[in-house]
Amino acid sequence: MANSTPARRRGTLLAGTAAVLGLLTACGNTHVGAEPARTMSGSAAPATESPGAKKPVSSPAAADTPSPVTQSGGTSTPGDAPGTATRTVAPDTAKSTRCHTSELRTAVGRNDPGAGQENFPVVLTNKSSRTCTLRGYPGAAFVNASGTQLGRDPERTPGSPVTVTLRPGQSAWAGLTFSNPEVSGAKSAKPAALVVTPPDERDPLKVTWTAGAVPVSGNASSVRLTVFAAGSGA
Repeated sequence: MANSTPARRRGTLLAGTAAVLGLLTACGNTHVGAEPARTMSGSAAPATESPGAKKPVSSPAAADTPSPVTQSGGTSTPGDAPGTATRTVAPDTAKSTRCHTSELRTAVGRNDPGAGQENFPVVLTNKSSRTCTLRGYPGAAFVNASGTQLGRDPERTPGSPVTVTLRPGQSAWAGLTFSNPEVSGAKSAKPAALVVTPPDERDPLKVTWTAGAVPVSGNASSVRLTVFAAGSGA
């Protein structure tokens, strides 16, 4: 290997040093002059909470708090605990005072004929131990021995219903009227019983019919009923 002169070695050394410095300078330029970190204005909350930070306490949502319940027309008063049902039930006067079928017995009073008309009082008597009321028309139908209805349903004679109060043992009556079939010429039949249904009730009462033939079809065959009145109709 040929020996190099001192001057050539110094030149080579200087060139290498310069290359190294140049490389370091180039690498350092990636940071020198870089834009400093900026703080953006705004109100964004930090991603994590600082130690010891307390969460704000919010009011419960309306849906989380049960509303007071009102039933049957009742009203809730101030101070009631949420979710407490306040029930005010108005008394059902008609239901509590009306005479029920089981509390009554029925009978057919004496005929009071006049001008070709047959007129019978249909009587309901309170057999219970409580006071009850009747108001309006009875239901009625003539039936044969097998229970089949004879003729059409009775018609209602126009009238003004009144409330009849029955103490135990007291009675109310409604008029049952029809034209005598022998006079009117209507087709007739002899019922075995009269079925009577008290006002606003579904269960009927039955009483044996012993007053002879009644009109069931043809001319002047209508049977009519009046509203209840106090007494037995005698």
